[in-house]
This record gives sequence, C-alpha cells and structure tokens, in this order.
Amino acid sequence: MPNDLSSLRVMVTRPAQQAGPLMEQLQAAGASPWSFPLLEITPWASPELDRLIAHLEQYDIVIFISPNAVRYGDEAVTQQRAWPDTLRLATIGKGSEQELEARLGRAADIVPSSGSDSEALLQHSALQNASGKHILIFRGRNGRELLAETLRARGAQVDYAEVYKRHRPEVDTAPLNTALQSGSIDVILISSNEALDNLLSMVEPANLNTLYQIPLVVIHPRQAERAQQLGFRYNPILAHDGSVDAIIKALTSLRASA
Repeated sequence: MPNDLSSLRVMVTRPAQQAGPLMEQLQAAGASPWSFPLLEITPWASPELDRLIAHLEQYDIVIFISPNAVRYGDEAVTQQRAWPDTLRLATIGKGSEQELEARLGRAADIVPSSGSDSEALLQHSALQNASGKHILIFRGRNGRELLAETLRARGAQVDYAEVYKRHRPEVDTAPLNTALQSGSIDVILISSNEALDNLLSMVEPANLNTLYQIPLVVIHPRQAERAQQLGFRYNPILAHDGSVDAIIKALTSLRASA
C-alpha cells in the first residue's frame, strides 16, 4: 500500500499552529503522530517595519523566506494597506508558495525550479541581473544573510522586513524524556538546526544515548550535517522540501528501508 505508515510513531516538532495538516496526513497514512513543538513562532513588529510597508511601491520584488514570512508578512501588511499589484513575488519552497496562494490569492512569480533554499532561489533567471532592483525580503529575525548579500553583490538594493521571531517553547519536558525512556518514538521530524539544538537542550543527559539512536527526517542538508555533528547514529533521511507530501514520502522511504 503506498504511503503505508501503519503504527509508525512519529514525533512532529513543528510549531503547534503549523502542525495540524501534517498530523492529519500522518494519521490518514496509519502513523501514530505525537506533536511536541521545538520552536515557537510569534509575530514581530517595529517602527521600521511600518515604514517599509508604507512604501511597498518602491520595490520591484518581494521575497518570502518561509511560510511564516508569508503569514506574518501578510498580516502586517493588510493591517495597514493592500498589497500593490506591481510587485513581483518570490518564494522559497513549496510551503511558502502554497501559503502565498492561499493568503494573497495569486501564484508566486519567482520560485526555484528545484530545491527549497536561498541557494536554489538565487539560481532563478529573474535574479541573475539584479542591478538597480529594489528587493524586500520578508523573514524572521536573525535569519541567514546569504540571499541579501548575494543580491547586493549583483547590484540590488535589499531591505529586510522582519515579521516574526523564533524561540524555544516554555514547555514541560517530562513527556519527552518519558517517551525516550519508554522507547515510544520511532522517528523524529526536524525542520531547522535551531529546533535540533532545542531538542538536545530539552533531553536529560541520561536519555541522550537513546535519542541518538532514533532516525531523523530533515528538510535540508544543513540539518543532516548538524545531526551528524551532534552524534546521531543514523544518517538522517532528507525530505525533498518541507511540504507535507515530501515528508510523507520521506517517511515512507524510511519505513521501506527498515
């Protein structure tokens, strides 16, 4: 049976407000998902953000770095004004593209042909000659600098609209440690290095060896590299991107190889 994940005990670590669709699909495939968020996402606003939103017409291209960037960016903009029709919109990854269509009712103009990171977006033909372009990047606080640095090197003027922040949730870690002690987690889904670091900070030292034996499914090679640096025993399974379909496919591959 395709996507048969019968009885696979999956720890879903996405922020609580974003885990619903993945949890539903895992259950539909027969898995036993458990939501234990390793990141909390909250909106971020500043006087600088208000200024950028007020002058959106000056930009040629707006880039959304993540589904959260779309969500919180759209909320921040629509509280003040409508989106200008003149903007070209770019997204990274399927999740951002889908969120954009759901919220703004239009498809992204610029998306990577393959891959789901800044490197992939930078390969797009529309961003090769950026001389004289004004580009606004919606992102979380303290994100990667590669995209802006590369676009500036290509001649663009780039600004950041920081609309959310990430932090470790204030949660009771006892259920996590109990689950590790009882051996009731078959696989853990990881979507960022920050989430992976938060996971280790929540696990009691006596349970770390158990944690390192659990397979991971990750959505970017950076997370796979980080997991190996931290001492996880198995090479993580790499999902094509962060979409629900890609994660289900990766879990199916893991199940088939077991």
